[in-house]
Amino acid sequence: MATATSIKLDDELKERLQHLAKTRHRSAHWIMREAITQYVEREEARESFKQEALASWVAYKETGRHLAGEEVRTWLNTWGTDEERAVPECHE
Repeated sequence: MATATSIKLDDELKERLQHLAKTRHRSAHWIMREAITQYVEREEARESFKQEALASWVAYKETGRHLAGEEVRTWLNTWGTDEERAVPECHE
């Protein structure tokens, strides 16, 4: 069940929002929901990336296993080509 939440907007932003809603043939409510949804999804993805990077750093400190940047670039450059390679093996 949805609950109501209010947001306070200054007059300038409110006018900009109403103008955009009119141009897009959408309600101001729809535009705000869309903006908030996109922001939350982007921030969740950013946090997930950060957590994955931290976990990778911990694993590297524990094992020393890694891939050098050049190894990764060489591998990525094969993507979408006839010579596409498998993921390189990590090493110490």
